[in-house]
Amino acid sequence: MCGISGFFHPQRDFTKEQGLYESVLTSMNQAQKRRGPDDQGIFLAEHFGLGHVRLSIVDLLTGKQPILKTRNGYTWGIVYNGELYNTEELRNDLARKGHCFETTSDTEVILSAYLEYGPGFVRLLNGIFAFAIMDPVKNCLMLCRDRAGVKPLFYTSLDGHVVFSSEIKGLFCFPGLKPRLDKRGLNEVFSIGPARTNGQGVFQDVLEVLPGHYLLCSDSGIHKECYWKLESHPHEDSYEDTVEKTAFLVEDSIRRQMVSDVPICTFLSGGVDSSLVSSICAKELKKKNKRLMTFSFDFAGNHENFRASSFQPSQDRPFVERMAEYLDSDHHFLECSTKEQAELLKDSVLAHDLPAMADVDSSMLYFCSQVSPCCKVALTGECADEIFGGYPWFHKEECFRAHTFPWTMDLKARQVLLSDAFLSELGMEEYVRETYENSLSQVPALCGETPEEARRREISYLNLKWFMQTLLNRMDRTSMYNGLEARVPFADHRIMEYLWNVPWEMKTKDRIVKNLLRQAGRGKLPEEILFRKKSPYPKTYDKGYEALLAGMVREILSDSSSPVLQFLDKKKTELFLESPSDYGKPWYGQLMAAPQMMAYVIQIDFWLKTYRPEIV
Repeated sequence: MCGISGFFHPQRDFTKEQGLYESVLTSMNQAQKRRGPDDQGIFLAEHFGLGHVRLSIVDLLTGKQPILKTRNGYTWGIVYNGELYNTEELRNDLARKGHCFETTSDTEVILSAYLEYGPGFVRLLNGIFAFAIMDPVKNCLMLCRDRAGVKPLFYTSLDGHVVFSSEIKGLFCFPGLKPRLDKRGLNEVFSIGPARTNGQGVFQDVLEVLPGHYLLCSDSGIHKECYWKLESHPHEDSYEDTVEKTAFLVEDSIRRQMVSDVPICTFLSGGVDSSLVSSICAKELKKKNKRLMTFSFDFAGNHENFRASSFQPSQDRPFVERMAEYLDSDHHFLECSTKEQAELLKDSVLAHDLPAMADVDSSMLYFCSQVSPCCKVALTGECADEIFGGYPWFHKEECFRAHTFPWTMDLKARQVLLSDAFLSELGMEEYVRETYENSLSQVPALCGETPEEARRREISYLNLKWFMQTLLNRMDRTSMYNGLEARVPFADHRIMEYLWNVPWEMKTKDRIVKNLLRQAGRGKLPEEILFRKKSPYPKTYDKGYEALLAGMVREILSDSSSPVLQFLDKKKTELFLESPSDYGKPWYGQLMAAPQMMAYVIQIDFWLKTYRPEIV
């Protein structure tokens, strides 16, 4: 995995100020160096600048980027972040058509495929990717992002320039680009966050290439093209065939995503998703007389402090121990302390360039920092709940009938600390309602569905386009901040396409949550793991953590220079801090109650101090 950046202007000649713009590219690289600590490169042409930082996973010796190809006096170039899982098929096809390769990297295959087929070649790719291709003949820049949106790619326009970067911070290295925050951006942070509206970069005029889209930037402007989207049609396979095909797709995706020239590992929680990924990986490695390395995550003191709830019915450790024994894996139990969890809240902001998922994010940042010295590639169980229907809001009646995002049904928890004047100016309810309704208008409907089936499709769409994106962002930023490549086999577009049209009664046959995935995993897991009740990403139950956060918030309140104070009501906040144990309803997902909301406020304050956006 890597970080990419660069710029394009169809009329300006950057080589006339070569020193300046090479320095800009170097600064953009340096800004996101943590994504690619192993190597870096730049290339400047008349209308193009390309930058790249590299985390070496495949083709360790000759995979340096940017990769260039010259034909008839013209030089094409590419910078790429990602991993292709059908590289060999594509390379063989291109070789038959006369293409020669100087590297074994998937990056060169992508550039050759562009030269052979044009921009539409992206439909042939199976993988996670974000890339930029410069085309000197068409005087055009192509920006492209994978179907699921696993890899990030931000861009903006300035005086005819198109500037792009894997991370937002890279954009602000370009001369004249400054962080600004308008009413929409404030709503993204306070009303929608830590989620983001698809395609929005929160800062004014900062956009993200949509999943399944590419942009063609030329003299005529920026042309957006959707190359992949979910399509609704009747599911015609029998239940038995559906189980069989699901099992094949899941196993094939996991096996493909094991491609690497460096050792791989898996994240193992003892739940069905990560256990299935680990089981298939362990089986494949044993064929090569190799042993799988696995990692589990928890919080210091949780053995004594844990409290079972409907959201978190059981601790992970007993199930992890059972799976590690079953797999005979080289297992590592990782624990995050209260101090580490709080200290990394600020690093989490730097990783995202935005306020993030509070301690759910900072703890993952810590865990990834512990994994990366051992392995550069990790396979995870992310995205299975969104695709197979594992979350409570797929099942709860109140979520099913709510005319809003089911993971943030009650905005009161978000409003409790904010000043009345800011709330009035923000228009939180209206923004959320409009955003929600706009999302629903994009759902690909299927004629003849009952109202209940149509609603189920809506909830599935919201999960794929919203909640899954938040978790994919978290996984990419926390892993890449530590030079670790985290892969998500369940986000394979073939799985998403197929499961999108599988009826709910097949996904939850016999009223068992995610039963289709469980049946597809038969023979690969012990029964107690295969049918374990869902337990989400762990949280700390240490009251000391809550007290530590309350102290940090009080420090913010006592410092008149704290930028977040312009949005808070001090009296409301003090009252909240005096009784934080009254968590109320979670304000995002399943875990974001009082401690997480305090952590989010701390992150917002640090974000405003660090990026100093002009409020417009």
